[in-house]
Amino acid sequence: MLKAFLQNSVKSLAIFSIFMPLAVHAGVDEVVVYSARNEQLIKPLFDAYTKQTGTVVRFVTDKEGPLLERLKAEGSNTPADVLITVDAGNLWQAANSGLLQRLDSTIIQTNIPAHLRDPQNLWTGLSVRARTIFFNPKKVDAKSLTTYEDLAKPEWKGRLCLRTSKKVYNQSLVAMLIEEHGEAQTEQIVKGWVQNLATDVFPDDTKLLESIAAGQCDVGIANTYYFGRIVDKKPNFNVKLFWANKGQKGVHVNISGAGITKHAKNSVGAKKLIEWLSSKDAQNLFTDKDMEFPANPAIAADPVLAGWGSFKQNLINVNKAGERQSAAVKLMDRAGYK
Repeated sequence: MLKAFLQNSVKSLAIFSIFMPLAVHAGVDEVVVYSARNEQLIKPLFDAYTKQTGTVVRFVTDKEGPLLERLKAEGSNTPADVLITVDAGNLWQAANSGLLQRLDSTIIQTNIPAHLRDPQNLWTGLSVRARTIFFNPKKVDAKSLTTYEDLAKPEWKGRLCLRTSKKVYNQSLVAMLIEEHGEAQTEQIVKGWVQNLATDVFPDDTKLLESIAAGQCDVGIANTYYFGRIVDKKPNFNVKLFWANKGQKGVHVNISGAGITKHAKNSVGAKKLIEWLSSKDAQNLFTDKDMEFPANPAIAADPVLAGWGSFKQNLINVNKAGERQSAAVKLMDRAGYK
């Protein structure tokens, strides 16, 4: 019993030590952020905001799933004012679980296009993540590439690499295909992808891109920032980017974004912070380091990203990635996409 008491005491102390920094500096205007973005990315942002406004930003970082569960468990006792996370599917889950409040802001409506914001104003995108086609230029002529859908055709049999269906990025891609084509046609597309696989699915986009470079497969689908990180270290990396669906609705895009928590103690400060993150003062700080595209179209992308050429964004509201997520997961399972 003594051992159990001591273990529980240590756990309690650990929890207290996590929250203690969030409670100090009483009387100072501060905003508390729960973030699924890593500290190296967000700390310089928050430091700049504090320097500009005097508002102290305190934050906790974790994976998106644990953060949502934490908000649910804490309820009205949460110290969090803002939730920052990746993928519209996760933001939709947060909103659908009643964890966010309305974010009515003319500043955000001006800065961020409608398809990158929640239709009910519960969250907004802050950076754009494009998921497109990559290929080995020694094995594929770019002229032979067209759309995500065409990668299901027989000519790509034994040539395609995909990341696991367990990752939300692919769930969102399939969800958006369902929104565009309906379930029956999308299921045929996904079955075609599975039949065309050159090897087992990959746990992450980096390994997928490296396998394309090594010749294990000829083409694949990945987020552009993984490619950017590799090319930054390996300029001669043997993989090229192709902007998918040029003549149709455009490239599948997703976001990282933010919302005000349902039980925010400083909702006014939370709104001001999110508005600032959508502004020219913050957008390049928020996007360039992680090689993502600004959600604010008035802001130029990092020169490395701009060097890949312009692309057309699919304007289906990214909220659909969440709405159709459950159907997408079931469809991928039926299609044998692991």
